[in-house]
Amino acid sequence: MATRERRIVVAIPVKNESDRIGPCLRALAGQQGALADKLVLLLNNCTDDTAHQIRRVAPSLGTPCAMIERRLYGAEATAGFARSLALRHAAAGLSDNDVLITTDADGEVDPVWVCENLHAINQGADAVCGRADIDPAEAHLIPAHLQDDDSKECTLHAMLDEIAWRLDPDPADPWPRHTQDAGASIAVTVGAWRRAGGMPPVPTGEDRAFIENLRRVDARIRHSCSVRVTVSARAIGRAAGGMADTIRRRMIEQDEFTDAAIEPAIDRYRRITFRAKARAAWATPDGDHSALAQALGVSRTVVTDALHHPFFGQAWASLQEDCPRLLQHRVRFLDLPQEIDSAGALLAAARTRHAEAEHDMALVSS
Repeated sequence: MATRERRIVVAIPVKNESDRIGPCLRALAGQQGALADKLVLLLNNCTDDTAHQIRRVAPSLGTPCAMIERRLYGAEATAGFARSLALRHAAAGLSDNDVLITTDADGEVDPVWVCENLHAINQGADAVCGRADIDPAEAHLIPAHLQDDDSKECTLHAMLDEIAWRLDPDPADPWPRHTQDAGASIAVTVGAWRRAGGMPPVPTGEDRAFIENLRRVDARIRHSCSVRVTVSARAIGRAAGGMADTIRRRMIEQDEFTDAAIEPAIDRYRRITFRAKARAAWATPDGDHSALAQALGVSRTVVTDALHHPFFGQAWASLQEDCPRLLQHRVRFLDLPQEIDSAGALLAAARTRHAEAEHDMALVSS
């Protein structure tokens, strides 16, 4: 069961999931090692018998299940607003030490999903991002060419992430880790959720926006490979702009650009090198940062103002917004093979720098 020191509440936005909500809830109720104290289901604009299915399954779960039915209109009729609202309901009456977890109604979490999330938080994380894997039984629904594109895209994304970790390690998110910030699996302490302003009620991409807001307040974010959820491979989704829309669009025609989080390898190497320098400078905001300003191609005032932010995440976000040399460029799918080769060379260099830094630290501490 969940430890008494932390209450755990799972929040799920639900829209027309009569076929999948049963397996979703049974997976949550069948957890090993730790159970949620409560499930909060925010049913938004349902037109099928999802509510009936929940009422049918709920008595057998052994976990309290609150079902909230809402009709959302206009700009609020989005998946992002529904998730934000579900979390607000779930957080009612909780303390900063308690834990909110969100997932998707078409997902089935692993048997130790709650336990692994709680373990990472008890180890010091403020938030935990889990991996969302496509249901292997449905993988055949995705054409081979799209799977090949996704494989290349994920390969480059992982290489860029390791470059970042080697050049500017995050003690809260050690290697190995993954690169997903998906609403299908995000856990967060209530205190961190409040400090970041809650889940942004944006139409789509609320998950990434939330993680970015957590970074801005220096939350300790863990991308745990042990926290996993299986999601559907459907091409007809419930949320405009979601994963299903991406799958359906790419089945018809390859996108020009890869995911927005991916950039050319040389740009990532340069960006993280600057981030490491900015992090060191932020520790001494009243120092002479002329060299950093010159390297970034901005005035010393821009750097000084940014470094006086109370959180490094805010300082770095400010620098990225104000420095043209930190402007992010996209990677075309056609350029993926070339970028993977480039990332391989730069990753080798980053590994060498990382090993040398660890060697120097060992000498200092000996």
